[in-house]
Amino acid sequence: METITINIKGMTCSGCVNSITNVLKPLAGVSKVNVSLENNNATLSYDPTKTNLAQFKSAIEDAGFDVV
Repeated sequence: METITINIKGMTCSGCVNSITNVLKPLAGVSKVNVSLENNNATLSYDPTKTNLAQFKSAIEDAGFDVV
């Protein structure tokens, strides 16, 4: 397992946190997701043989947020 922190722009409320959590958690290989509104980021634990940063970025952007 690896851990990555992704900075996210555009989160304004707990609904945003839930939206991002809900698009990241189902991705193959993701075991843990912690989205922080205060820090404007998401920290994920994942299996790098099953998923990668490009998939995380795509899921976050498809949900209407920006990866910075």
